[in-house]
Amino acid sequence: MEEMMKLNPFRLGFGLMRLPKLEDGSIDIPQVCEMTDCFIEAGGTYFDTAYVYDNGASEAAFRAAVADRYPRDAYTICTKLNAWMQCNDEKSAQQQFYTSLERTGAGYFDFYLLHAIQRNNYQKYDEYHIWDFVAQKKKEGLIKHYGFSFHADPDFLEEMLQAHPEVDFVQLQINYADWENPGVASRRNLEICRAHGKPVVVMEPVKGGILADPIPKVKQLLDANGKQQSYASWAVRFCASQEGILAVLSGMSNTAQMEDNLSYMKDFHPLDEAEMKVIREAQAILNADQAIPCTGCHYCTEGCPMGIPIPEIFTVANRRKGSPHFRTVREYNNVTQGKGRAADCIQCGQCEGACPQHLPIIHLLEECREMEQ
Repeated sequence: MEEMMKLNPFRLGFGLMRLPKLEDGSIDIPQVCEMTDCFIEAGGTYFDTAYVYDNGASEAAFRAAVADRYPRDAYTICTKLNAWMQCNDEKSAQQQFYTSLERTGAGYFDFYLLHAIQRNNYQKYDEYHIWDFVAQKKKEGLIKHYGFSFHADPDFLEEMLQAHPEVDFVQLQINYADWENPGVASRRNLEICRAHGKPVVVMEPVKGGILADPIPKVKQLLDANGKQQSYASWAVRFCASQEGILAVLSGMSNTAQMEDNLSYMKDFHPLDEAEMKVIREAQAILNADQAIPCTGCHYCTEGCPMGIPIPEIFTVANRRKGSPHFRTVREYNNVTQGKGRAADCIQCGQCEGACPQHLPIIHLLEECREMEQ
């Protein structure tokens, strides 16, 4: 593990899942270039993308902002192969690797992940011989280190690491809100990876932005600490303070977010005991909150037969709970215009099988029907 940890002494990673967008919905490449320049100048090297992000636009943005503008030794790149989305057989699944090579222009991948493994999809990686495929690409020098990103329970993580002790690292969802959340099990999953000697890359450190703009009670608590830190900084530093962390990914959407992250990660200091006490208090507040903990990843919408914008509906529901004067009906109609509505759900279960948070989406959509008029 120690040798692996040396690969990224700068703990912040640039996640390319939530890149800035122009009015037409395309990625704002000039701003991504600006963010990249800030990141590399500060000492950052670790970039994270995936074949399925933005239907390939994320990997293409990496090439435009990084691979075409910097020498190969100035950065490391991680991307992912998803055997249960945007493919339907072994050939199309394995083709994702070659397509990613072309899109990114990286020449080889420093890090490579089997994407979003859960109990309901891991069989695809066996069926399509993806484990053998990536092992062969490592022998060929096209992959330097490979592992898997994981969205399931600790028992299953233990099974996966016993079945595949050859993996170099694991990507986990870790944040202080999900530290003891049984549906995510951040703490326990991290402990299992440590026990197996596997470095961890952290995804969702701010829980899809939820911890960058937390509920009012948490804001009051963090503000009272008096250190003038951003809310996101508490979340990212919490993750970076844990043992065995290779990188903490931040899916930054503008230059201001990049500058904020660099302000405290360029010269990183772990949380001290007083700060950890504040985090524990924030965890208690969040555990008592009844908001829907959706991160807006949109995995649930990929195969929804009714085209329901599930994350957007949940956002409206959460905002309604936070403000008695929120214009619920108008906002609900805005996010569902031309799309499916909560009442259109046919309870096929596709969304729940894809949800990394393991949310009871069908039940939650039933509750959201009352917003319809």
